[in-house]
Amino acid sequence: MRNRTKKEQKMIDELMGLLVLIAAIIGWFTTNTLTGVFVAVGLCIIVIIIFSIWRSIRFNKKMKESGIQEIDKMTGRQFEEYVGTIFKSQGYKVSYTSATGDYGADLILKKEQQVIVVQAKRYKQTVGVKAVQEIIPAIKMYNATVAWVITNSTYTKQALILAKKNHVRMIERDELIKMSLDMKNRNVKLELKTD
Repeated sequence: MRNRTKKEQKMIDELMGLLVLIAAIIGWFTTNTLTGVFVAVGLCIIVIIIFSIWRSIRFNKKMKESGIQEIDKMTGRQFEEYVGTIFKSQGYKVSYTSATGDYGADLILKKEQQVIVVQAKRYKQTVGVKAVQEIIPAIKMYNATVAWVITNSTYTKQALILAKKNHVRMIERDELIKMSLDMKNRNVKLELKTD
């Protein structure tokens, strides 16, 4: 699964190892034989495999429903429009900046007293510090209260550090998927212009 971090995977591996150990102990104490241990461990492994398959199927269904594969194929401008559609569905007034001379902002969101400048990055690789550096001046340029960077990918550690220091909200793939699913659950129609 693409979105799983090394830390999460290590934790899952350790949990599976612990479950196998517990199954072995239960097998030993209930039968006092090695055969009991092997049967208990075998049953535990079968349950882990079934659970893993179920999670994988559920994950793939969620990815398909979110439309992330289509998002990954969008042009930069289509991605900006898609992000705008998500925020319109959340009650924001959305305006788009021009393709050139945008001072680092692709979208401007307004809701009540809040003005948000957004840098939308549809990338295949991780997004670096440049995206954060580009959006920071847009805060003053557009009299914004806050800045966000949104991507279909993930961010480098350096980008996250710079964003935290400058109070820039970073929305990455997992959160974008959740936002997409939420929008689809509200039956929002998506119409993108072709370049």
